[in-house]
Amino acid sequence: MIYRLILALRNARYKGGRHSAMAPVPTVCIGNITVGGTGKTPHAEMLLRELLDSERWGSSEVALLSRGYKRRSKGFQQVPFNGTAAQYGDEPLQIKRKFPQVMVAVCKDRVQACSKLAADGANIILLDDAWQYRKLRPHLSIVLTSYSNPVTTDRLLPWGRLRDLPRRLYDSDIVIVTKCPYALEPREKQEMASILGYESYDPSTCVAVRRGRSQLLLFTGIEYARPLPVFEQEADSRYTYSHKMVLFSGIADDTPLRNYLSDTYTIVDHLHFPDHHAYGSADIRRLLQVMKHNPTAAFATTEKDAQRLRCLEKLPKELRARMFYFPITAVFHSENERRLLNDKLTAI
Repeated sequence: MIYRLILALRNARYKGGRHSAMAPVPTVCIGNITVGGTGKTPHAEMLLRELLDSERWGSSEVALLSRGYKRRSKGFQQVPFNGTAAQYGDEPLQIKRKFPQVMVAVCKDRVQACSKLAADGANIILLDDAWQYRKLRPHLSIVLTSYSNPVTTDRLLPWGRLRDLPRRLYDSDIVIVTKCPYALEPREKQEMASILGYESYDPSTCVAVRRGRSQLLLFTGIEYARPLPVFEQEADSRYTYSHKMVLFSGIADDTPLRNYLSDTYTIVDHLHFPDHHAYGSADIRRLLQVMKHNPTAAFATTEKDAQRLRCLEKLPKELRARMFYFPITAVFHSENERRLLNDKLTAI
């Protein structure tokens, strides 16, 4: 009750744009209401691809701004291609390596950072995980909620995984239901819209209505690419042909990856670390112990974990040789939904 009251008072303070400012260039905010598990990073990458491929923004200077969770550096920093996860955070580094043409920066003060990025030539800024940063009002806001755990069926911390009031879902311009298991039928989308508290939903226009306010309600799934080595120069590709796999990760929810691997491999062990986990000596010893019990198994992890693992200089060669990650991509099952998102990005 105390946490809910604090959130309600905070929401009232910023309601209607009071006590908040807009950046000097267009901004797109992507965020969530839960503490991870919605696939925010692959959706940020999806938005970057859409911006870079669009007629409006394709020839512009596109930037991404993140807080850089658990980074060692301070203040405003532009992320270099050869940076480390320890210095800049795993997600910003992953995005910089995938999109070297994009200006990627980290800063706790998003208002100040947007001004600096605009001064450096940015024409549009993607605000990563900034839905709770109320001092900056975005030009377009996108909130994610997962198909398996919609925010309306969850509870506030510490009894649930919500870090914000569930009703803030309706304050955004676009809501995306992520990690959908397959291409949903119109009836299934309408059922999910009802679960999310909408009074009506039109699958043809993707417009959901609640208390007279309209929002775009879109649905995405995830796709995995072939495994790639965490340590390219030291990897032994023969391990990818093993029928045994050890899965380890430090993300909020690795269930989709576990389900995907289960179709091809026998998961002989599963180590789950906290989100954004900084691997250390104790973790290396634990992984070595698992390796001794499973000498022919490959080790699978996520792309974000790969950024952090590359910082471990003391990681033994026998572990480096068998570590692989599976890149993930967020995709629309409907070309119409992708077009509607592009229309919103173009109209900023």
